Amino acid sequence: MAVADASVGLGDLLRHWRRVRRLSQLDLASAARTTPRYVSFVETGRAQPSRQMVVRLAVALEVPLRERNGLLLAAGYAPLYRATGLDESGLALVEQALASMLAQHEPFPAVVMDRGWTVLRANAGAQRLFGGLVAPAALPDDPNILDLMLEPGPVREAVVNWEVVAPVLLERVQREAVGGVVDAATSERLARLRARPELAALLDAPPVGGGAPVFDVVFALGGQQLRFFSLVSTVGTPADVTAQELRVEAFYPSDDATRDGWNDGAV
Repeated sequence: MAVADASVGLGDLLRHWRRVRRLSQLDLASAARTTPRYVSFVETGRAQPSRQMVVRLAVALEVPLRERNGLLLAAGYAPLYRATGLDESGLALVEQALASMLAQHEPFPAVVMDRGWTVLRANAGAQRLFGGLVAPAALPDDPNILDLMLEPGPVREAVVNWEVVAPVLLERVQREAVGGVVDAATSERLARLRARPELAALLDAPPVGGGAPVFDVVFALGGQQLRFFSLVSTVGTPADVTAQELRVEAFYPSDDATRDGWNDGAV
């Protein structure tokens, strides 16, 4: 459902989000401090909620900020939450924090991604890693991690344990989705990727287990194998659409050989 489409009625959107969150009208009414009868009236169009009530319902449903604007538009109100560009002054403090995180993680790779897994910022370590993987070609403008890792190409070919990583990465998309919901553009990308025969076969196979606490991604680069795992950070108290959707992924070496080889510049 195109939740930001003003042609979609508020009642339809509320029912959509209730189903996503698996809440009854009674559950939603209790969380939003209203009555099931009132929720029913809003969903059927018999009641016109105030702007404050729309926000209360959205908060109770844990609707992401971008989609809350869609609910407000459907109810006839102006959007409440800004979507500030990362280069704009409104996000200057966030941009400074991101730059600090990327710099502090050198020489190891770290990137800033939006909700669709498109890279917005990359430190020198990430440029060195992914630039080396696609060399002698150049990285595409606005590279997307899902496309690089899952579509045929030099990055995917360099992932030694791709059969293990690919299903885990697809599961991560859902787990790390903003508000637990994958946006429409990413959903379309996932549908395209899952339709690939090699990925469909992996998804139909039994899940991969193991005793390790994390899954490594093993890259073949410069005649060596580099083993990395990653940690993901988000903005803890966002009040802006862009800020809520940002993620920082920092890669850490999983063994001494990777750490030493990377630090020595051998790869």
